[in-house]
Amino acid sequence: MKRLAACATLALLIAACSQDGPTPADGTPATATPPAAEAGAPAVSRTHPTLQVETLDGDTFDLAAHRGQWVVVNFWATWCAPCLKEMPELSALDAMREHVQVIGLAYEDIEADDMRAFLLKHPVVYPIAIIDTFDPPADFDTPPGLPMTYLIGPDGEVVEKILGPVTAERLESLIAGAGGPAIEA
Repeated sequence: MKRLAACATLALLIAACSQDGPTPADGTPATATPPAAEAGAPAVSRTHPTLQVETLDGDTFDLAAHRGQWVVVNFWATWCAPCLKEMPELSALDAMREHVQVIGLAYEDIEADDMRAFLLKHPVVYPIAIIDTFDPPADFDTPPGLPMTYLIGPDGEVVEKILGPVTAERLESLIAGAGGPAIEA
């Protein structure tokens, strides 16, 4: 039964991971909405999420340790073409902006050594963690498709949820619009 559920989840994610990404009729990128809380589930904060994950390099990424910075939490997968397309921009954003930290959450069933080999061909400067698709971080919605990106403000609040590909320019515009540093000319 678990295998059937995993196959169904994978099929839905592949269908959602299209070149252009889903957009509403008005042309603006879609944003995800949180599902209803399940009875008996532990309390979660979808407005001020927590996140503690072990990264591929053996460190622990703790979202709380990045208060005072803008944090981009990016759910992605190695098989998702739009995810791969946005990785260089996210890496450049992380490298060039000291007020921005990116964390990549690989949302797929992959071994750490296979992920390391993949990252040799697709290097990024930001940390990567492999997320259990059956037990994703509780304070984040289960991604309805990939890529799924959260912009977290310096106070730890979710500023924006973006379903589909995102550019560094859009993230910087969102940061500036939310009171962060403006894009330098």
